[in-house]
Amino acid sequence: MTRPTAPGTGPRRGRLPLRLRRPATVWERQRPTWRDARPALIDSALKRALARPSGNWYVLGDARAVRPGAPFGRTVAGVEVVAWRDPGGRLVAGPGACPHLGAPLRDSRVRCGTLICHWHGLALDGGPFAGWEPFPAYDDGVLAWVRLDEAGGEEPLERPVLPARPRPAASVAAVYTGAGVCEPEDVVANRLDPWHGSWFHPYSFVDLAVVDAPGPGTCTGGGPGTADEGDAFTVEVSFKVAGRVVVPVTAVFTAPEPRTVVMHIIGGEGEGSVVETHATPLGTDRLGRPRTAVVEAVVAVSGRPGFAAARAAAPALRPLMRAAAARLWRDDLAYAERRWHLRSTGRFPG
Repeated sequence: MTRPTAPGTGPRRGRLPLRLRRPATVWERQRPTWRDARPALIDSALKRALARPSGNWYVLGDARAVRPGAPFGRTVAGVEVVAWRDPGGRLVAGPGACPHLGAPLRDSRVRCGTLICHWHGLALDGGPFAGWEPFPAYDDGVLAWVRLDEAGGEEPLERPVLPARPRPAASVAAVYTGAGVCEPEDVVANRLDPWHGSWFHPYSFVDLAVVDAPGPGTCTGGGPGTADEGDAFTVEVSFKVAGRVVVPVTAVFTAPEPRTVVMHIIGGEGEGSVVETHATPLGTDRLGRPRTAVVEAVVAVSGRPGFAAARAAAPALRPLMRAAAARLWRDDLAYAERRWHLRSTGRFPG
């Protein structure tokens, strides 16, 4: 098996990021990938990902969504969670029900970094009080995390397992959040199947080729969040701009922990950029079906001189980046939901 392409050895970056591809192949005439996308290979990679430790950390959402002066609420793994910023801007999180009479703290008020229950005025400054105990929380600069030891059941880690990212000062980050009827493993399985890209997302990807993939028996080593070189999918693909105009890149997919798949661009335009897909279990809906949030962080970087202007325009760029992710996840959540439906009815062929 070949090894993953080293950084800088993928498609060369020219003076312009765009390329004119050869005459386009009609969708139905592109090379079938179903023989390459072996169910046993995908399942093996998924099982190894699910076996990696998370330290009981779950992504709450976009760190920007937890704003000073307002509470943020979300149910994670069936646990009602509330988060807010203390007077110094530090992320604070804990149970989302008031310990007094169970009021929903997500609907309460934050005044000078103190969460004040809107039912009877019980005030929480982030420390233990009146039976309310905080959860460990972490702000990595892009995403907000919460540690739920009882729900996770693993050996706790001091911090979440984080992939390498570009420096914040040199990049633009945007976060998309969606939800579907499935479990986190269905989202992770979707990301560990890169072969569906050109077939399922022809509006975004063309000329996709998986040039390296782990074998069904690949083992991993190291500590939390590590995956050896052989446990990665290396993909050459072109992002479609319009007609025959594309941007070719080489990307590597890895799963550093059981609810995360990361794509690093290692060659071509945007080398060093990262797309992190995090799957957060929410709980069950009224029909008893599991619901999972997809929180995808896109951290873009470029060595081109004009990227400084893009960073300055980040507030205008973020909605466009989120819209592009939302279009892809409209399809990928359908994939994940279908996979869960087949698994739950004993009909999944993989």
